[in-house]
Amino acid sequence: MAAARDTSAKKNFALRLRADMMEAVERWAADEYRSTNGQIEYLLQEALRKNGRLPKPKLGEVPDEANQSEQAEQGDPQPEGN
Repeated sequence: MAAARDTSAKKNFALRLRADMMEAVERWAADEYRSTNGQIEYLLQEALRKNGRLPKPKLGEVPDEANQSEQAEQGDPQPEGN
């Protein structure tokens, strides 16, 4: 029997950005009451979702990302778990 893939596990990754780009992301994150990391994660999540790059959830399964995307589309700030 195959083990279920843990979609909540996070990996550390060093990301180098131009200073002006990082400052813009930090301002955007503050505007939306997110951490900078949370904002980058949200932006990547949305880009992946919009381009069909995320795996489809199993029947009856609602991934956390879908809930977060739905909240964001409704304008609800997202709680940050970091």
